[in-house]
Amino acid sequence: MQLKFFGAAGTVTGSRYLLDTGEKKILVDCGLFQGYKPLRLRNWAPFPVAPGEIDAVVLTHAHLDHSGYLPLLIKNGFAGRIFCTPATRDLCEILLRDSGHLQEKEAEYANRHGFSKHRPALPLYTQQDAERSLSHFAPVEFHRELEIASGLTVKFRRAGHILGASTAELRARNLTLLFSGDLGRPDSATMLPPEAIKTADYLVVESTYGNRRHDKTDPERTLAEVITRTIGRGGTVLIPAFAVGRAQDLLYLIGRLKASKQIPAALPVYLDSPMATEASRIFHEHLEDHRLTPEECDRTFAAVTYVRDVQESKALNGNAMPKVIISASGMATGGRVLHHLKNLAPDRRNTLLFAGFQAGGTRGAAIVGGAETVKIHGVQVPIRAEVDNLDMLSAHADADEILAWLRAFERAPKMTFITHGEPVAADALRMRIQDELGWPCSTPEHLDAIAL
Repeated sequence: MQLKFFGAAGTVTGSRYLLDTGEKKILVDCGLFQGYKPLRLRNWAPFPVAPGEIDAVVLTHAHLDHSGYLPLLIKNGFAGRIFCTPATRDLCEILLRDSGHLQEKEAEYANRHGFSKHRPALPLYTQQDAERSLSHFAPVEFHRELEIASGLTVKFRRAGHILGASTAELRARNLTLLFSGDLGRPDSATMLPPEAIKTADYLVVESTYGNRRHDKTDPERTLAEVITRTIGRGGTVLIPAFAVGRAQDLLYLIGRLKASKQIPAALPVYLDSPMATEASRIFHEHLEDHRLTPEECDRTFAAVTYVRDVQESKALNGNAMPKVIISASGMATGGRVLHHLKNLAPDRRNTLLFAGFQAGGTRGAAIVGGAETVKIHGVQVPIRAEVDNLDMLSAHADADEILAWLRAFERAPKMTFITHGEPVAADALRMRIQDELGWPCSTPEHLDAIAL
């Protein structure tokens, strides 16, 4: 058997791992590369193995860096089933459709305004391609061991990262391979903690925050301070937020702040993301997957104005009243948030408040890193607004939390592969695992093939 690393090796995006048993090929995650242009160009390159040769896909969760390549994989010949948890399937219906729609719109915008180098600019895939992919999904309940190919089974356990997020345990030829997916945090306000795992022969673990500890500052208090400071000078708080997970966390915190009168109860709060609006609805449909009671869901998602269409979104930019706008995408790589950035970033009264990890090469990373201007739709936009980042709201476990999860293992895996992290973060986690746990581990490179 071989494990091949087609993505998330040396980077936090493009999660794609191929288990080749010699008889079957199983792809674990099928994500888009994001961030730096050399990474994004990998999305346009031929897949490293013919999609038609892949027997099944196992999906750890719905975020696009894990699921976003699926429509193209299917368009190019994959005909098998995609195994995931029920909530992941429901979220993918939203995310993949939205991804195809946005790519079509961005290509159309580039062609209309002539700022693309390509003539014409084309989408990676379309909304119709995304909709075709949905018939391939095969939901599997947590903790159910299911045979997905001859002699090969999968079992999902909660990873706590977002709704439906899972670790994936594959068994083949008396070997167990465990993929962490993205590990959540033990004390999340909305998500259940990652489930402990006792054994695995081989482990693939993420390292997004492998060299960092999260700020222990209370996110509620920090959010209250930023909002109060901004509206006090007549400004608007724009929060680029991941539509699935982070947007719902923010709505929960803002609801608590209003209830405790730390911010004005009448302060307008807008959720300008159709995808985030749909994801909020799905919280009600999967109560077993998170901490919120039905009553808390009702309160959290009722105290916000949902921006339904483009005209309503544009109207927000003509509204000078102090307010909070939550809009996707979380790293400012696309979507409606770009139009709000163009409008709000040049004004010192406003605040651009990011809410978690910003991958290198994204606009979010540039803005958080202190860029004086960023290019949006072919135009350089000055960044004069206050810039903050609620890094402590991250849905990824930090280095200490990853190590705590690993310590639940009753014996060391034969090998631990550290992926889904920038090189510095991945190597820092490798050294901690070796030094503190005494486990053998490595940091694979892109396209590495390891014999098991």
